[in-house]
Amino acid sequence: MKVTETKLPGVLRFEPEVFTDERGAFWETWSKQRYGNAGQVGEFVQDNVSTSAKGVLRGLHFQHPYGQGKLVQVLLGEVYDVAVDVRVGSPTFGQWAGEVLSAENQCQLFIPPGFAHGFLVTSERALFAYKCTEFYHPEAELGVAWDDPDIGITWPIANPTVSEKDGAFSKLSGIDRERLPEL
Repeated sequence: MKVTETKLPGVLRFEPEVFTDERGAFWETWSKQRYGNAGQVGEFVQDNVSTSAKGVLRGLHFQHPYGQGKLVQVLLGEVYDVAVDVRVGSPTFGQWAGEVLSAENQCQLFIPPGFAHGFLVTSERALFAYKCTEFYHPEAELGVAWDDPDIGITWPIANPTVSEKDGAFSKLSGIDRERLPEL
């Protein structure tokens, strides 16, 4: 397995070893020992799956308190996956990193607690799966505007489909600092 740290410390890209033959392919999607040795920390407590059509953008979501680390991957299709550092006091506060994740490249991204997360579907459909280090707490759910100009994410589709809830998120600078996680 190849592990690469993105420009945001702690946000890791995993490229699993894939074994292929005439029957198809096999790869390990998670191993506590292997991923722990590679720098992924935290115990997973919940798995989630979502399906979306081309142009759907989900995010940018995070929880505080009860921060969630997420190991994300695409089982069908392709997405542009983004993490944004929302930790007050972090030298990379407000910065983002983006990676293409697809069923074809089998790559995963680990987003630690303290980062907002979102993805944009670039294929006709996508089946998106992720493991979480904390349970979902609706009372702790927060989000950042996907199009916050201060963050400046370069999304590959200009006019994505966004839910009403996600479209109502404010800019990062509009969130009270006491509601954000600290480094």
